[in-house]
Amino acid sequence: MSVSPAFRRRRTLTLAAAAAAAGALTLTACGSGGTSGGSGDTKFVTGTGGVATVAKGDRRDAPALSGETVDGKQLDVASLKGKIVVLNVWGSWCAPCRAEAPYLAKVSKETKAKGVEFVGINTRDTDKGPAQQFEKEFGVDYPSLYDPIGKLILRFPKGSLNPQAIPSTIVLDRNGKIAARALMALDDAKLHQMIDPLIAEK
Repeated sequence: MSVSPAFRRRRTLTLAAAAAAAGALTLTACGSGGTSGGSGDTKFVTGTGGVATVAKGDRRDAPALSGETVDGKQLDVASLKGKIVVLNVWGSWCAPCRAEAPYLAKVSKETKAKGVEFVGINTRDTDKGPAQQFEKEFGVDYPSLYDPIGKLILRFPKGSLNPQAIPSTIVLDRNGKIAARALMALDDAKLHQMIDPLIAEK
C-alpha cells in the first residue's frame, strides 16, 4: 500500500512532537540535587550547597517564557524585565516541591519590595486542579505557568543553567539573563543566597 507524502509529513511531525515531549520528561523527577560544574565554555560554577552561578559578563538570555497560568490568566516573563525573576519548576505530585513551597512563598513576600518577582513553572500535572490546590495549601500567591509536558522547560539553551530536575530554581537578573540555578529543594537561606547578590548588583 502506498503512503502519500502528506501522510508521511504528518507522521514525522507527530513523531517529532512526541520526541520533544519525551525529552521534557527525562528531567530527573524530584531530584535531590545537581552536581553540574562549570567547564569548557559553560561559564558557570557550582558552589557550596549546589547553587550554580554565572558572572555578570558571561550570562545568557533566558528563553521566551509565556502562556497560560495555573489560574487561567496569561503571563509573559519578558514583561518582568527590570526586575529579578525567580523561576521555580514544580509539580503538585513532587514531595521535595511540597517541602520547599512554604519557603518560596515566604521569600517571595520578603523580597517583592526589593524588585524581585517569583514565577512558577508547573509541570507534569495533567490537569490544573491539583496544582491549584497545591498553591492554596502552601499560600503560593505568585503566578505559575502551566507546562504539563515541559515545552517551556525545553526552551532553555543547552550549556546554560537550564532546569534538569524537579524541583529546579533559576534566577534571572534585571536584564533577563540567567544568573543562578539550584537543582534541589531550597529553604529560605538558600533562596536568599541566590537572590541577595543580584539585589545588590548595580
